[in-house]
Amino acid sequence: MGYIEGEGRNQGTLFPMVLDDFVPADHMCRVIDAFVERLTMSDLGFERAMAAETGRPGYDPRDLLKLYLYGYLRNL
Repeated sequence: MGYIEGEGRNQGTLFPMVLDDFVPADHMCRVIDAFVERLTMSDLGFERAMAAETGRPGYDPRDLLKLYLYGYLRNL
């Protein structure tokens, strides 16, 4: 069982726009996304937690790290 996954940013919806259309090309979240995608998560100590058979799968540690860094840099 994999991680919980949301819709892709390039995924079209009922409306003609995609999420990437709302984020400027020079926005900080794009830098964070590119930075975290280049990290080797296993070398940093992030390991995939095994959920119980009846449990729900966890979130991808990359996504959580991106949210943490964005919140930290925005003082949220």
